[in-house]
Amino acid sequence: MKIGCFALIDAFHTLDHQLSRIAELGFDCADITDNHPGGLLGGDVFDAAVSLDCNPFDVKRQFDKYGLTISSIAAHAHLLDPTHPARYGTSEIVKALKLAGTLGIGFVITTEHAGATQWARKLTYEQRIFTIAEKLYEPLRLAEDLGVKLLFEPHGPVSDTIQGIHDVRAALGNSAAFGVCLDTGNSWLGGADPVAMAREFRDIIGHVHWKDLPKEMEESRGKKTGCGFATIALGDGVIDIAGVYDVLRDAGIAHSTLEICGDDNLVRSAAYLRYLEKQASAASTSV
Repeated sequence: MKIGCFALIDAFHTLDHQLSRIAELGFDCADITDNHPGGLLGGDVFDAAVSLDCNPFDVKRQFDKYGLTISSIAAHAHLLDPTHPARYGTSEIVKALKLAGTLGIGFVITTEHAGATQWARKLTYEQRIFTIAEKLYEPLRLAEDLGVKLLFEPHGPVSDTIQGIHDVRAALGNSAAFGVCLDTGNSWLGGADPVAMAREFRDIIGHVHWKDLPKEMEESRGKKTGCGFATIALGDGVIDIAGVYDVLRDAGIAHSTLEICGDDNLVRSAAYLRYLEKQASAASTSV
C-alpha cells in the first residue's frame, strides 16, 4: 500500500505549488482534492483546485512534472441536501468520474456530509438512504461503464455507520462499482470503530484516508461527522491505526492518503506506517 498526500499542503497556494511540496517531502502519489466547474481565483490564484471541465491531460502533465501519480479524485458532495446548481452533487460527481476514466484513475471518492439545510436535518433515516442512493444512481451506472469505483467515505450521519453503508449499497443494487474509502479519523469521530469497519468492508475498500485524533476529541465523538485534517501524527492519538493497518495491509489496496497537517507530522506518519509494515513482515517471516 503506497502512502500519499492530499494535494493540499499549504493554504492559498496553487496546485503546482502543492505538488512541488509533496514531491519534496518524498511522497510519490497524491489525491486531487478540490475541484470545481471553473473560476479564475479558485483555480489559478488561491487554491489547489482542478477544474472539472479542464483538459484531463493537462492535470496529468502537472503531476508528471513532479513524478507523482494521481491516486484518486475527491468528489465530496451534498448528498443529503436538496439538489441545487450551487451545491456540489450528481453533476459534479459525473464529471469527476469522466476525468478519472479518461486518465485511468481507479477511484472517485464521495460522501454525503451532515447536511447544510434545515430540510436535510429533518430527514428520517429511510429518507436519508433514499436521497443518497437517488443522487448516486446515475454516477454508479457511469462508473460501471468506465471501470472506475465510486467510493463512499465516512463523513456523515449515514456513512459514519456500518449499517448506513450497507443500506446505501443495498439501495443501489450492490453495484460492483460501489466501494468504500475508509477514513480512520472520520469513522472514529462519527462513533464507529474503524477496525470493525475495516473488517466489515475489507473486500470493497479501495482507498484509505489516514488520520489519528487526540484524546481531547473524545468528547465530540458521535456528535460530529468528520474532520478535514488531523493535527497530530499517526500513532500519537487514540485511534487504533495499527489495528486498521493489520486488517488492510494485504487487502490489495494500492494507495492510501495522509490527511494530516504539518510537514513533520506527515513525515512521521509515513514512517509509522512503514514501521507497521516492517513489524508485520517480521512477524509473518518468523511464523
